[in-house]
Amino acid sequence: MAIPSLFPLLHLLIILSNPPFKFSYSSSFPSNTLSKGSSISIDHKTDHLVSPNRLFTAGFYKVGINAYSFSIWLTKPPENHNNPTVVWMANRDVPVNGKHSKLTLYKDGNLVLKDADSSIVWSTNTKTTNGSLILQLEDTGNLVLYQVNGRPYILWQSFDYPTDTLLPDQPFTRNSQLVSSRSTNNFSTGFFKLYFENNNVLSLLYNGPEITSVYWPAPYLRTWEAGRSTYNNSRFAKLDSKGEFNSSDEFGFFVSDFGVGRERIMKVDFDGNIRVYSLVDGKKWEVQWQAFSTPCKIHGVCGPNSLCTYSQETGRKCSCVRGYKMKNPIDWSSGCEPVFKPCQEEEEGFVVLPYVEYYGYDINYLPNITLEQCKQVCLKDCNCKGFQFKFDNSYYNCYIKNLLYNGYQSGFENTMYIKLPKRLLSSFPQRFDNGSSYSCPGHLIMPVSRSYDVKHGNGSLKVMLWLGCVVGVLEIMLIIFFFYTTQKGLTSSAQSYFPIASGFKRFTYAELKKATDNFSKEIGRGGAGVVYKGELSDDRIAAIKVLKEATDQKGESEFQAEISTIGRLNHMNLIETWGYCVVGKHRLVVYEYMANGSLATSLDMNKLNWGKKIEIAIGTAKGLAYLHEECLEWVLHCDVKPHNILLDSDYNPKVADFGLSKLFDRSTGEDSSFSRIRGTRGYMAPEWVFNLPITSKVDVYSYGVVVLQMITGKSPLQMQHISVEGSGRDQTLVEWIREKIRVDNESDNRAWIKEVVDSTTCGEYDTSTLTKLVKIALQCAEDDRDARPSMSQVVNMLLHAEKDD
Repeated sequence: MAIPSLFPLLHLLIILSNPPFKFSYSSSFPSNTLSKGSSISIDHKTDHLVSPNRLFTAGFYKVGINAYSFSIWLTKPPENHNNPTVVWMANRDVPVNGKHSKLTLYKDGNLVLKDADSSIVWSTNTKTTNGSLILQLEDTGNLVLYQVNGRPYILWQSFDYPTDTLLPDQPFTRNSQLVSSRSTNNFSTGFFKLYFENNNVLSLLYNGPEITSVYWPAPYLRTWEAGRSTYNNSRFAKLDSKGEFNSSDEFGFFVSDFGVGRERIMKVDFDGNIRVYSLVDGKKWEVQWQAFSTPCKIHGVCGPNSLCTYSQETGRKCSCVRGYKMKNPIDWSSGCEPVFKPCQEEEEGFVVLPYVEYYGYDINYLPNITLEQCKQVCLKDCNCKGFQFKFDNSYYNCYIKNLLYNGYQSGFENTMYIKLPKRLLSSFPQRFDNGSSYSCPGHLIMPVSRSYDVKHGNGSLKVMLWLGCVVGVLEIMLIIFFFYTTQKGLTSSAQSYFPIASGFKRFTYAELKKATDNFSKEIGRGGAGVVYKGELSDDRIAAIKVLKEATDQKGESEFQAEISTIGRLNHMNLIETWGYCVVGKHRLVVYEYMANGSLATSLDMNKLNWGKKIEIAIGTAKGLAYLHEECLEWVLHCDVKPHNILLDSDYNPKVADFGLSKLFDRSTGEDSSFSRIRGTRGYMAPEWVFNLPITSKVDVYSYGVVVLQMITGKSPLQMQHISVEGSGRDQTLVEWIREKIRVDNESDNRAWIKEVVDSTTCGEYDTSTLTKLVKIALQCAEDDRDARPSMSQVVNMLLHAEKDD
């Protein structure tokens, strides 16, 4: 997208035609201006600059014990924070004293910050010889130094020198950079930087104590695969007041609460993630967009020789690789150091870390190699810290590492081998106890070592040799068979991973028309559109949804921004999105095909036994928990029902139709709230009816109803014939079950579970397990949203219910 390069000139013309300030030479504070020769002193607590709209304040901000930085902050702090939100700092790395420090606008045009001993800590290095000078804090949060000689001229402005925060309509240029702070309480310069790379691509850089590496866009993707372009050297980006971000490298997005009326900031956080926050009801900052939904993929988060793990319950955690210890007990950026001395010519071996990946620092790449050969290469190389051994392109590859950086649990079938002295190996198990039965075929093709006892004479030796040959032949046959069957499974796994690794594809309309045989293979339809079965050019079977036509012209960019975000989500219980198509008003989304269709179909045809139903309840909860909490906080489903829970060939559940519920309802645009009721009658939370604020708890309610439907075999839409006594209205499924429990409790009868369970479901059920499942579902379906648990809490309750039994 081409960005006009005349922005500074246009900005100046706007200033000339409609000056954004009113000159005020009053020495009283607070004011929004500082005149030539005046100062803001730290000794006078009322010395502040306040923007005319009272939204921003500039002054001395306490950053430590008797340590202050001249800063700009949002005047009113959020209700759940004691401190205001800082958006800019002049001297973040060199704080000044809490006494006698001052900011002065000198007559020569230089704005200078001096410490208590009168030493210069920071200045704008500006000069002027004529005209008036005025320093002004504008309504946008921009601190501007003007020279006024008939017409105002900008000598300096804070918007040109951001710290870690970008404000709405603040231009981000080739000379700009956002640099994170060290922590939530330490505002000094951190290790993560957002800037325009020399190839014109907006990038995130980890600039650590020992190494430097770009980690966003994903470094293993080529520029076009990451959805970026290098063919625009204007290097310009901006987040507008509605929440749309656009960059000259064709990267862009819309925040989830797109529209005017919200205070927003875009910030590179100390953890290396870039996020857009909105201030909701003046109470708290909520994330409306973030670059990373998997925080462990951010480079340098745990330092060298460490491993990053993430879970919904504990968040991100760092731990040292086996054989290493934490270098700085209070700072993970220093990573870990070995408890042994490398290259001491002592015998060495390997500790196995399944499902672990270390990005980069490969000093050797050995394709199509056995595990034993890879081990020998590493053992002979003093610089080898370990190696990655993984299946790719139909054979096994070995990646020799001289550094152990950016380690994380990948969730895919990668294996890392850490080299250690053999004297330490006995301290560690050779594998993680991860419950996986996966065995790497590379182990199977290792030479078998045998020793034979010769003392029985030649006859015995011959018999043993013949026996060894027979056993060896049988082993070879078994190995070939196992390798063939495993290779097929791994190849399939590699193919399913490929769309994520290679980027999100934009299909042409002709491709999808051909794949669906001119849209002739309809497999489903709903309120959002019609779904067709298709076969893509790479032989993958896909479900292709043709969405209802968009009515607004800006729908294309909005659709692409949101669908690309959905495409980056990756969870075993979410339907995988492979790509999309935009042609005129047509919007198509390409998903993976699910062999057993929807949960609704399986329930209607009574295909599921009790074991499968419980597995589906747990898997669906995990998928929704990921949407709500682990990826992007704004992803609400808003229409959880059996039709939107799809089942693969093994009846594993995958939540579908998430994230698209808001795509075509932003034509009204200005309001960030939902413009209409969403969902399906019977599964909708009371918030929709009573026009209450919509949160993730609407999905929790719908999930509870779905679980109750699986247990009882009754659809919430089939309850009309059962009326609430004396009320004259139909009884809901939730009310019917609560009534059964209440009556049984009054009669001291505990047999209510037998009355509500579906008697047509195959297999025996455990009464205790189903009782707990019903109570969890009822808790999810509480009318009061505050009484409902979060989806991550639901997952924990379900897993504990299984363990207890």
